[in-house]
Amino acid sequence: MYDESNDCIIIDPGCSHKAEENDLVKFIEDNHLKPVRLLNTHCHIDHILGNKFVSETYNLPLEAHEMETENVQRADQYAAMFGMDPLNTSPIGKYLDEGDVISFGRSRLQVLFTPGHAPGHIVFYDPLQQIIIGGDVLFRESIGRTDLPGGNYNTLIQSIQEKLFSLNDDVTIYPGHGEATTIGHEKQHNPFLQEALS
Repeated sequence: MYDESNDCIIIDPGCSHKAEENDLVKFIEDNHLKPVRLLNTHCHIDHILGNKFVSETYNLPLEAHEMETENVQRADQYAAMFGMDPLNTSPIGKYLDEGDVISFGRSRLQVLFTPGHAPGHIVFYDPLQQIIIGGDVLFRESIGRTDLPGGNYNTLIQSIQEKLFSLNDDVTIYPGHGEATTIGHEKQHNPFLQEALS
């Protein structure tokens, strides 16, 4: 994510091989961007594969919620379960929590604590642009899975209701997987939330 200042933040880099690392570097260079922060919405493997590369390439500490420490520490164990090489991923260098503000260039993002998919899941909300970088909390007509360690279905539904559905209907959500959606669309069409809203 970047703005007219050309400062950028890198969120959940999922670079799983060298070609994706090269694509990221090329995009940054072609757009004359300056990476200033490395952020994770949560620390499941698919969201942290590129953390070490980004951290070392741009000399940035990882920023995430303290409750994601265990996911980071167990990353190599989880990788082995999927037949992957050890990640040797970066530890969390700065903790983020509800109410923190992510500043870069001329932009400000609010941190919202949204556990349920992962114990320390957070999302990043830009009230001026009316967008959310949402990780794996809310998808288009779906929700994040809750069967992974630290997941909890009721907690996830509560996070969505209290933190996301309290925002304007025209807020656009950019999830960690799949196409973008809006708060209003999910209130009307998300089958996982119809019962909770009734």
